[in-house]
Amino acid sequence: MTEVVLSLRGVSKWFVGLHALTDINMDCVKGERIAIISANGAGKTTLFNVITGERPVTSGKIILFGEDVTKKSIRRRVFLGLRRTYQSTSVFDKLTAKQNIALSILGLTSNFGILSNANKFIARCDLINEVFESVDLQNRINSVAGGLSHGEKRQLEIGLSISCVPRIILFDEPAAGLSPKERELVVNLLKSMPYDITILLVEHDMEVALSVAKRVIVLHEGRIIATGLPEEITANKMVQDIYLGGKLDE
Repeated sequence: MTEVVLSLRGVSKWFVGLHALTDINMDCVKGERIAIISANGAGKTTLFNVITGERPVTSGKIILFGEDVTKKSIRRRVFLGLRRTYQSTSVFDKLTAKQNIALSILGLTSNFGILSNANKFIARCDLINEVFESVDLQNRINSVAGGLSHGEKRQLEIGLSISCVPRIILFDEPAAGLSPKERELVVNLLKSMPYDITILLVEHDMEVALSVAKRVIVLHEGRIIATGLPEEITANKMVQDIYLGGKLDE
């Protein structure tokens, strides 16, 4: 039986004078790779914000692993297995890459993820080394995060997202600002993730989105207008006219 890990029912988010999301209904099953595409300002980041709890919904319901989390805290959603990355890299620049990962793990397992505890934790945790191997950043494990390149910070962010046994990860434009080589590395990292982890991906780079995703959801003016396999979406005339700007073979 297919396990639904995330379910949105009638989710809407209104700001003053703006309906950012309107009546969003979607189910994500265990292990799915889903890309969410749209033009700028169509509600992708707002959708992520309400799923994670960073913004409250105006109406509707969010179910995460069978639990109604509509009014639950960000921490509760993280505890259930939800992780997220952001459009702009978000790491502790003054700490080493290793300390960043240690704090990520401690922040979930304790109420005092402070640096002194992180340093003690580092000395006895093989998991940290495994994370760095997973994101191909072994040679930068002791480097100060602020000195990493943009691409390396993206790799570290992915490491942060997988360090606490995630069950679902929301990736917000992970390839933004990367060189072709860095973009290829990030795509390979996403493709190599264990298939018991569900992935939702927002990405402007269509090549990246369609190479990772097995299902695509199209947003337009805060509404879902299409969903399907990548080849179905690229062949959809309405999507071509609204988002892709015409037929792909022209």
